[in-house]
Amino acid sequence: MATATSGEPRWSEWRRPRPTPAQQRRDVWLALGVALGGLGMTVLVSSMGAFAFESPPSLTEQLLWSLAVTAPLVVRRRYPLLVLLVVGAVFIGAQTRQTGDSFVPSAALFLAIYTAGAWEPNRVVARWSRVGVVVVMFAWLGFALVKFLVGPPQPFSSAAGPLDPVLASVLHSLAFNLVYFVGAYAAGEVAWVSARRQAELEHRAEQLRWSQEQNTRGALVAERMRIARDLHDVVAHHVSVMGIQAAAARRVLDKDHDLARDALKQVEETARVSIGELRGLLGVLRADPEDGSAGERAAPDLDRLPELVATARAAGLEVEHRTFGAVRPVPDAVALSAYRVVQEALTNVVKHAHARRVDVRVRYLDRAVEVEVTDDGRGGVGRPTGGFGLLGMRERVAVHGGRLEAGPRRGAGYLVRATLPTTDPTAPAEPVAEERTADPVEEHA
Repeated sequence: MATATSGEPRWSEWRRPRPTPAQQRRDVWLALGVALGGLGMTVLVSSMGAFAFESPPSLTEQLLWSLAVTAPLVVRRRYPLLVLLVVGAVFIGAQTRQTGDSFVPSAALFLAIYTAGAWEPNRVVARWSRVGVVVVMFAWLGFALVKFLVGPPQPFSSAAGPLDPVLASVLHSLAFNLVYFVGAYAAGEVAWVSARRQAELEHRAEQLRWSQEQNTRGALVAERMRIARDLHDVVAHHVSVMGIQAAAARRVLDKDHDLARDALKQVEETARVSIGELRGLLGVLRADPEDGSAGERAAPDLDRLPELVATARAAGLEVEHRTFGAVRPVPDAVALSAYRVVQEALTNVVKHAHARRVDVRVRYLDRAVEVEVTDDGRGGVGRPTGGFGLLGMRERVAVHGGRLEAGPRRGAGYLVRATLPTTDPTAPAEPVAEERTADPVEEHA
């Protein structure tokens, strides 16, 4: 089948598939049924002596003509054009020999014309072959009518209508044959168009099924990425803090029992918080959207930033947390993403920066909320540039159409700044309520 450049088939050039084995078996049974009907009708007509012509051939010849006109129907869908030509020629031959039965041969010719219209792949050939057969048949009818008109006059002893009997006979023959051939032609066209539309519907259904599979696969991948980000953010932060506290407890265990006890207590509290967040995450995953359950614990937001700051301080950092602008509610998804960005930034400081001071800032702008984490550590040295943490932050910010800056600061330290729109990002921007001190980030690989 021809296809357009977009991959969509050109249905005007559609070609019907070859008949299936089941369809070919049905053709055999149909041809057998028509042949038996033709033989039966020939025997009945001969037995009654109800011949349309005065000098019919022998019964044996009539039976052979009946078989000859119906046998090609066995392969009518495999070779529709050949069957049409053969049946048409045999039909005229039987008419020439003035066989007794004309009903079954007419049925066979109707099926042949119909099949050529419904199954011939070349539509130009299908059209003109049927037109040619119809023209030949009408020419044969005209020849028969001329013989009828110039022949001996018929008595028409029972005629009682208002028309001349001869004129009525001619009009009757013309009308019958017109309806017969137009019906055969139109039935073939309708069958072809119906098959093409069925193929188009099946193609559309297959495209829809494939599209649904792609959407489902994409949704699954997106969900897996979201779960991976959440697990990374929850586990990495708290485990990093616990690792630092456990190391501190090990170093001072023999020297300062009180300090070791405080460090281990912090490990215990951090583990408890981590388990709580994991339970909340699992509760969200197990939540049933039908009953509105939302897990055991609400998702963290900007109000819980002080807890992150306290955890970072427990790891030995000097953390300053400041908020600028008029505090206002922001969408839950934006608040969660801002929280996770700060969490991941603090985790990276604890794990990689070897810093002493960290500054956490939250700015409420007119159309956005901005979180910023800076430190005085080693900048880009030892920092992950392609790990899951930075990738997760970029993905979270990109979901909301925001902007993420992450890289070494001039001089020393590292900066992470995420700007998350709280309104429609396509709306015209308004002047920022508060001027922000720029902290440039150096380009890095």
